[in-house]
Amino acid sequence: MRFRTAFPVALILGGAIGGTLAAGGIDPHPARAGQPVGLISEAAAATAARWDIPVVRNDAVEHFVDLFTGRRSEVMADYLKRSGRYEGMIRQKLRKAGMPEDLVYLSMIESGFNPNARSHVNAVGLWQFMAPTARGYGLRVDGYVDERRDPERSTDAALRYLRDLHNQLGSWYLAAAAYNGGDGRVSRALQAETGRARGKTDADFWRIRHRLPRETREYVPLMVAAALVGKEPEKYGLGDVSRWMPVETDTVSVPGGIDLAVVARAAGVSEREVARLNSHLVQKMTPPGKKPFPVSIPEGRAEQFTAAFPALRDDALAMAEARRVAAEAAARARAAEERAAERRASARRAEARRHASASRARRTTYRSSRQIVEERRRSTARARAAVRARAEERAAQRRRIARARARRNRG
Repeated sequence: MRFRTAFPVALILGGAIGGTLAAGGIDPHPARAGQPVGLISEAAAATAARWDIPVVRNDAVEHFVDLFTGRRSEVMADYLKRSGRYEGMIRQKLRKAGMPEDLVYLSMIESGFNPNARSHVNAVGLWQFMAPTARGYGLRVDGYVDERRDPERSTDAALRYLRDLHNQLGSWYLAAAAYNGGDGRVSRALQAETGRARGKTDADFWRIRHRLPRETREYVPLMVAAALVGKEPEKYGLGDVSRWMPVETDTVSVPGGIDLAVVARAAGVSEREVARLNSHLVQKMTPPGKKPFPVSIPEGRAEQFTAAFPALRDDALAMAEARRVAAEAAARARAAEERAAERRASARRAEARRHASASRARRTTYRSSRQIVEERRRSTARARAAVRARAEERAAQRRRIARARARRNRG
């Protein structure tokens, strides 16, 4: 998960917070008065939880507190609103796992508690998982289901990942830094600064902070600042923010390939509401196949769905079958086109090879012709040189004979 989140970058660089996040929309269920139950009780009690991560007040933390409560206070208010929907669930899972509950604020700085958040590098969800890391921690990510968008499933995966980072690095602060910048970068910084690749206390983060890249260096101060404001919003002028409450749901089993619009019609609710509760179904339909798929609908609608869906089932299955046939036909057409394209490419490669072979043959023939001509030229030159040598030898012999006759005549 190295440098994959938009939220810290936007804050650190002073841009619009969450500029790349998907719009969350206006929630129709703000906090309601009355005795809360279940996850609503968890959410209502969230800000009363004790501190269980170290709280450091220094210039780096104060900078982000000022940012949260100053020129970015409206955006922070939006995140506080969304926190009511997911904070109780996350704290409950953290507590069950024996982990610090205030790690919930890591999700705040990752995504602003927006399960549909997507960064510029395609990290997705409350915890901004990259697809390979998500799959490595058991999440399904494909063309039909993206469990990074499932708040509960992605939280389970994120907690396992954070637990592994803590076991490796020995500190929740270091684990948070590694969540952002990668465990290798943090380990190398520790090794360079302390002579060991594993920390001993949270203070080790502040010791190695200067060795980390800017975003990772500011990540823990950002999380601490978010916790300070999130736990005591009244102290920072955000006490009038009305937090959204969790949406209680029922789960129904739906055959594969069924549009969420059909589920919504059977449940008597809007398609938008069902789609929002199942944002991990990226095609707004259950995955094709014989195996039924669980779908969330608003609480209290399961009985109506059970009564109404059989009447819609046949048409829905027929639509799903037609869609499957069309998809298979489109897949076959794409495969045929890909095969044809490969044949064309293969023919082009073969033609290119033929051209190359012919060109090499021409070059070979040209070289052979030149070699023949050159050999003939050298042979002719050698013959001429031999003729000249013989002529010179005969001339030399005649001169020797002439000198011998001259000596005899003088004697």
